Amino acid sequence: MSINRGWLLRDLVMHVNKHKPWIETSYHGIITENNDTVILDPPLVALDKDAPVPFAGEICAFKIHGQEMPFEAVVLNKTSGEGRLRAKSPIDCELQKEYTFIIQAYDCGSGPSGVNWKKSHKAVVHIQVKDVNEFSPAFKESMYKATVTEGKIYDSILQVEAIDEDCSPQYSQICNYEIVTTDVPFAIDRNGNIRNTEKLNYDKQHQYEIMVTAFDCGQKHAREDVLVQVNVKPVCKPGWQDWNKRVEYKPGSGSIPLFPNIHLETCDGPVSSIHTTIELQTNYIGKGCDRETYSEKSLQKLCGASSGAIDLLPSPSATTNWTAGLLMDNNDMIFKFDGKQGAKIPDGIVPKNLTDQFTISLWMKHGPSPGLRAEKETILCNSDKTEMNRHHYALYVHNCRLVFLLRKDFDQADTFRPAEFHWKLDQICDKEWHYYVVNVEFPVVTLYMDGTTYEPYLVTNDWPIHPSHIAMQLTVGACWQGNVVGSNSQEPIQLTLAGKPRFAQYFHGSLASLTIRPGKIESQKVISCLQACKEGLDINSLESLGQGVKYHFNPSQSVLVMEGDDIENINRALRKVSYINSRQFPTAGVRRLKVASKVQCFGEDVCINIPDIDAYVMVLQANEPKITISGMDHFSRPAAQFESERGVILLPDIRIVSTVTKMEHSKKNDGDPQIHLVLEEMLHNLDFCDVLVSGAELDPEQECLELDHTELQGKHLDATNSTAGYSIYGVDTMHNYEQVLQQIRYRNWYTSATSERKFRIKCSELNGHYTSNEFNLEVNILHSTNSNYMEHVNHVVVQPHFLQSVHHPEESISAVHSSVVPSVATVVIVICVSVLIFIIAVGVYRIRTAQQHSSTDSESSKENEMDWDDSALTITVNPMEKYEKPHRAEEESEEEDDEEEDTTSAESDESEEEEDEEDEEEATVQKRGKQNLTRQEQLEWDDSTLPY
Repeated sequence: MSINRGWLLRDLVMHVNKHKPWIETSYHGIITENNDTVILDPPLVALDKDAPVPFAGEICAFKIHGQEMPFEAVVLNKTSGEGRLRAKSPIDCELQKEYTFIIQAYDCGSGPSGVNWKKSHKAVVHIQVKDVNEFSPAFKESMYKATVTEGKIYDSILQVEAIDEDCSPQYSQICNYEIVTTDVPFAIDRNGNIRNTEKLNYDKQHQYEIMVTAFDCGQKHAREDVLVQVNVKPVCKPGWQDWNKRVEYKPGSGSIPLFPNIHLETCDGPVSSIHTTIELQTNYIGKGCDRETYSEKSLQKLCGASSGAIDLLPSPSATTNWTAGLLMDNNDMIFKFDGKQGAKIPDGIVPKNLTDQFTISLWMKHGPSPGLRAEKETILCNSDKTEMNRHHYALYVHNCRLVFLLRKDFDQADTFRPAEFHWKLDQICDKEWHYYVVNVEFPVVTLYMDGTTYEPYLVTNDWPIHPSHIAMQLTVGACWQGNVVGSNSQEPIQLTLAGKPRFAQYFHGSLASLTIRPGKIESQKVISCLQACKEGLDINSLESLGQGVKYHFNPSQSVLVMEGDDIENINRALRKVSYINSRQFPTAGVRRLKVASKVQCFGEDVCINIPDIDAYVMVLQANEPKITISGMDHFSRPAAQFESERGVILLPDIRIVSTVTKMEHSKKNDGDPQIHLVLEEMLHNLDFCDVLVSGAELDPEQECLELDHTELQGKHLDATNSTAGYSIYGVDTMHNYEQVLQQIRYRNWYTSATSERKFRIKCSELNGHYTSNEFNLEVNILHSTNSNYMEHVNHVVVQPHFLQSVHHPEESISAVHSSVVPSVATVVIVICVSVLIFIIAVGVYRIRTAQQHSSTDSESSKENEMDWDDSALTITVNPMEKYEKPHRAEEESEEEDDEEEDTTSAESDESEEEEDEEDEEEATVQKRGKQNLTRQEQLEWDDSTLPY
């Protein structure tokens, strides 16, 4: 009975909760940030058709589906199904503005336990977070700056900008800006643009400081106002700014910038291009720049030029007379051609047929050709001397184009080959000096102009010239036109007189240093060295100029032209322009600078006038060097050494030193400044050293100076020899000059006629601008009075040390003397005994020889050398003895000699010994310093016939 009742109750409950709750399909809600209440539309209400059945018709829950949603739904009334959506934690609009999730309603099921509850369908809830104006506007910059020019009204001087961190457009947007500072001539619009309301005056006020605030659309103003600084500058004057009028240059400084901070002010003009010319005016210095004053040969050697260059425009002389009739600037070796002159180069100066490799180089100054119809203007031409008018090779100017003609002969190649090479360059007619080098490596011909390579823009071909036996004529300044009559003519000619050769195609301009070098071409490095000026303008870091700036130098680098379309590029380029002077001793003085500029604007020729810059470089005076030559200034050698194959080295220990005097500043102990003069050794080059003979010139039949030319290898030196002496020349270091001078030898293969030679040595820098002291050298040749001298020298007297001292004069003489003192004492005793027998005879002879010396050797300050007949007398003295005698005049009177005869026997013995020393060999004079107060004699003697 109880079991049946339970089944009936279950069936009733299941029959009661048979419907699901119902809710709307979507809800839209709004929640204000920092609040928990969500306002839904429509309201949150769930309905159940099982109502009013308890539990089954009631709503027990709303559930949210979504990960970590900050919301929850609660049931307000189970019976009515009302609910509410609320935030579980504060909502921040700046973190998330919207939320979307799913919600379902649940009934209470079949009983109090909630068993068998039913859930509604899923509904979408979309909630928007309502912003609160909690943030104030803030400016992006802490301060704003601007510069304006006086007298102008600007639409916008600058723009300030503020931001707001609120999330909504209403509160995050800036709706207004306002100038807080009062009584200022400025206004600001809603976008933050500041403008001036009246023309500003620089004299009235240089700078304005104003405070600006901002408002968002909720009318909340900025938490901090911002400072705006407006600087007023005077009316803009176009021109170069921030440069110095005087630039000092200290010798040896290398390259120094002329305008390190310069910039161009164009006053905001619409510039399309800028053309600037920087000119270094040095016309009064040398040939237009500070060039080295070395000789041309030295310069060629210094630059490493190939040998064999033939000068076609030499200075007129007996051997080079073909330039005698030309107009010439004697100072600079410049030949001027006025269209009426030409010069014929004599046969044999240049080889008849050039090889496929040769070089033509020249300096040329040329302007536009005169006349309406431009004719060819010949620089160099090799044509038929007679009969025909064929040009074999030529270099000429035509319509401001440089043309090189080279016609091959048929015996070389019977083919159509390149014959004319054309270059079109503005510099050919700009009336300025330029250096041209034509390098021929047939069939390739390259032109170097001012050290830069230019390929021909046009090359025309032609057939070789037909063979003939006609001689050729090489000319300069015009082309020689042979008599062209008949069908063999290959080129048109205008003859003044038929059948009469003449000059034609005259050159108008100036030429210098025109050379042709057969068989070799010059490298670009050598070409640049030969044409480069020692001072000029320079550009540091050419790579950094970029492609936006074009530049060009003239040959001497005294003029620089720059062009570009960007002002800042031109500013950077001009800051890199420097002055350089590579001379160690540059010419002191002023070098004027001029900078001229033209600015072109869009649609206009010249829209802005830029004033020229007038400045100058002050080259300071270099410290002049004092070149000093020192070394052994006197020596003696046996005749056999001079007669040997190698001879005697003249200057084994020569030393060349250069010093400069510098001022050093310091302070005394009391703090006062003081100046010290300090000698400082410096290194520089020499360009020649001469070893000249003093007195009579060398006799080539018996004596000479010699130098092994292998000593010159690896150096920039050459040497010439003559009877007057030896000359070493070339630009090289003092050390290399020392090495070469130390190898010069003097030979004399007939020494009996010569007893001494004197030489003087002098060196130069810069072709004599700085010269050394004149170093004098005296060389004595020691002769033997006995033919068997070397064979009969007593072994007791002549020690090996003495022989060594003869060959090596640098050894100490005192050391030699100390090694023979025991033998000297013994020999002196023997000599004294022997000479007592001949006292009277020697005394008489001494009077006679003294008189002879007084009349024949009055100019000498050395000891008298006496030649006398000792055939019946064999008296020798010790060569190691050294006597010191006071210097006396040459003119001794006869009465003084008579008084010496009356002296004691001991004095006579000493006098006899001195006379024997003079007769046995020449006295060796030792010069110490600049004084000549004592004489030291090195004596050789023979005691082989003395009895013991």
